Amino acid sequence: MYQVVPGGAGGTVTNATPIKQKLKRDARPLVVASVLGLVLVIAAVTAWCYYIGSLRKAELLKTELLDLNKDGYIIRNQAGAIVFRMSFRSGTLDLDSCSKEGEILSCGRTSDRKLKFFIQTVFDNTVQCYRVRWEELVPNLPVEHAMTYNVSHWYGGAETAIQHWPISISGQQAPKPFVTSDIYSNRNGFGGILERYWLSSNATAIKINDSVPFHLGWNDTEKTMYFQARYHDTPYKPNPGEAPSAELSYRVCVGLDVTSIHKYMVRRYFNKPNKVPSKAMFRHPIWSTWALHKTDIDQEKLLKFAANIRKHGFNCSHLELDDRYTNRYGEFDFDLAKFPNATAMFQKLKTDGFLVSLWTHPFVNYDSENFHTCVERGLFVREPTGRLPALVSWWNGIGGILDFTNPEARDWFASHLRSLRSKYGVSSFKLDAGETNYLPWQFSTKTPLRDPSTFTRRYTEMAIPYNERAELRSGYQSQNISCFFRPIDRDSVWGYELGLKSLIPTVLTISILGYQFILPDMIGGNAYLNRTDGERTLPDRELYIRWLELSAFMPSMQFSIPPWEYDNEVVEIARKYTAIHESIVAPRVLELAGEVLDTGDPIIRPLWWIATGDETAYKIDSQFLIGDDLMVAPVLEPGKQERDIYLPAGHWRSYKGERFDIKEPLHLTDYPVDLDEIAYFVWV
Repeated sequence: MYQVVPGGAGGTVTNATPIKQKLKRDARPLVVASVLGLVLVIAAVTAWCYYIGSLRKAELLKTELLDLNKDGYIIRNQAGAIVFRMSFRSGTLDLDSCSKEGEILSCGRTSDRKLKFFIQTVFDNTVQCYRVRWEELVPNLPVEHAMTYNVSHWYGGAETAIQHWPISISGQQAPKPFVTSDIYSNRNGFGGILERYWLSSNATAIKINDSVPFHLGWNDTEKTMYFQARYHDTPYKPNPGEAPSAELSYRVCVGLDVTSIHKYMVRRYFNKPNKVPSKAMFRHPIWSTWALHKTDIDQEKLLKFAANIRKHGFNCSHLELDDRYTNRYGEFDFDLAKFPNATAMFQKLKTDGFLVSLWTHPFVNYDSENFHTCVERGLFVREPTGRLPALVSWWNGIGGILDFTNPEARDWFASHLRSLRSKYGVSSFKLDAGETNYLPWQFSTKTPLRDPSTFTRRYTEMAIPYNERAELRSGYQSQNISCFFRPIDRDSVWGYELGLKSLIPTVLTISILGYQFILPDMIGGNAYLNRTDGERTLPDRELYIRWLELSAFMPSMQFSIPPWEYDNEVVEIARKYTAIHESIVAPRVLELAGEVLDTGDPIIRPLWWIATGDETAYKIDSQFLIGDDLMVAPVLEPGKQERDIYLPAGHWRSYKGERFDIKEPLHLTDYPVDLDEIAYFVWV
């Protein structure tokens, strides 16, 4: 029996239920509540852990001022502004495969495959650099990154047929091999002077590594440039024995301003000249036979050309005997029908104070006596199997192209140049061509070339023994050849397509790529038929005068069509500007040329070089600086005797004696410039 007891403070309990039965019934809601509470606690802990993990992953994917996500990355400058944006077009990173060790952030997978990817941060004083590498492990898969370019102005890359400063991109182009090309005959190609380097106005620079099978494309609608690495449908090749697994690697560097970041990149990643060419080439004009006579040159015409130079009172660095003094292309002996006594001709020219350089090239046409010799000795670039020499087409016919990776071919070519110097006293050579578009699409060489443009580099090396007065028109990693580099032939027209207006953008581009000893082609252009503004195949008179004035402020001058082909006024203007070049320009240029050996800094500089925060200066393509203290503003429009001029802040004196002491940039509107004048301003 259960005993009923008093109920405590509330009084007694009546009609009581047994104690065990009541406890069992009352505990059920408590258990349910406890379970629910436990579930909620577990969920909260899980969410917290996920949140903490996400924070850690987000922190992991940041390195200094770079933020990485699965689709690309952005880079900020020290002020926190986004200055560089790159997206991945060849895959999406699996961020769970990423880890960070020190300054290296690496990932091992995309969403569907393994890869090797890393970004390494390198801090150097005021410059932040990021080494980026994406390597595919599956053969023949391309790697492609897309750089957004609309947040700033970009410069560099390559000489082009239509040259703008800054780079102006139009249309769409699928990535194509970024290799040297003759842009006179192939106007959609990349030029003969080319480097894998770009620079932007927001103090960012990008340099593609030499090991990359590099292709460049663009899309002006998306405002992107495509950087691609691939080994299929391309002249690039992997090293012998290696799988064709593509790798895209490059470095992006961010500095304080556009000038300082460019100086940083040049000092660390560019070859530099080791000597300054002949001072006479900076002081006195070169006189070429090409634009005046083309291939219709002979002994009598050359001697008359030289006599007229003296008759009209001009100085001469040297005479350049261009195409065609031999009987066939690929031979080195003078054509006796055109040059019946070359020895006497050279002696006469030497007595009259003329040095002579000769045009040469890497081709041996099939009808040349030397063709059979080169085939027998294996001196030509060969077809892919290596069994047969490859025949190539160039602007003067069909033949073989010498393999300058082959020491025997180099020696054969060099021996003929030495023989010409020894026999006739030839001072130097104009080495024409050298671009990779004259190689077959698929080819083989004595030393395998993974990058076709290395052929250009090997060809330019043939100029080294003659670099006092040598001239090259192609260059790739060739800055240390230490001779003059010439942009591709100009047409005798006013515009941006190989015309007068293209000259300043081209020279500025080549300068940014590290080529400072620049010969800006022939005054007035080449006077090619159907590509000339003028009469009687002569360039337009006004065009010729404006071209002459601009050339006087370049590192070197080159005449071919002589001023006396026009009239006495043009001759007087030519005398005036060759004197200005010798007295005002050459001393400044020679001083800067000496500094190039140490710094690599441009001789011909854009206005932003001294106005790094000036948005207007970033876009000016018709003015330039010689050093920091001589600013030049030529007239580049037909029928104009005035122009607008932009003066950066500073203390300037015009060629007319006017003084401008300005704390802010100044626009001079419709500044008068007569036909026989070029506007220039000296820093006071």
